[in-house]
Amino acid sequence: MTTHDHNLPAETPTVSVVGPEDGEVLLLGTTRMRVLEDGHTTGHRLGLAESVLPPHTPGPPQHRHAQHDEGFYVISGSVRFTVGGDDYDAPAGTLVMVPPGAPHTFANVTDEPAVMLTTFTPDLYVQYFRDLRDMFASGTAPTGQAHAEVMSRYATEPVTS
Repeated sequence: MTTHDHNLPAETPTVSVVGPEDGEVLLLGTTRMRVLEDGHTTGHRLGLAESVLPPHTPGPPQHRHAQHDEGFYVISGSVRFTVGGDDYDAPAGTLVMVPPGAPHTFANVTDEPAVMLTTFTPDLYVQYFRDLRDMFASGTAPTGQAHAEVMSRYATEPVTS
């Protein structure tokens, strides 16, 4: 007969601690993204990234995701979200949740930098940013067609109408 300590799980899960200077840094043009959780700790249920948008940073083409929710929490500065034909200026402290199928994009249209935390549930879209980083690193600024091709790998498509 085997005895078990019923107060402890059979296997203790690994806790992830990402310090202020840690994480995977992705340079996406002028935007600096720091991947804080790429899905490995969460069983791919959640990805999390911090983005620093310099003043007057345009965002990606307006797009919609088929398979994941995306959440944006503005930490500092202000970010303009465009949802279909509507613009929303989101100052620090604002959370914007985008469900699958909702058209959206964002930009920093101000003279100050903006910092936001982005969640991806599940983590599917984290790899998109790595692919985008590789395009920028190769010296190729992504065209609309290139964006569409990379997005399509992650159940995402640009909004064309």
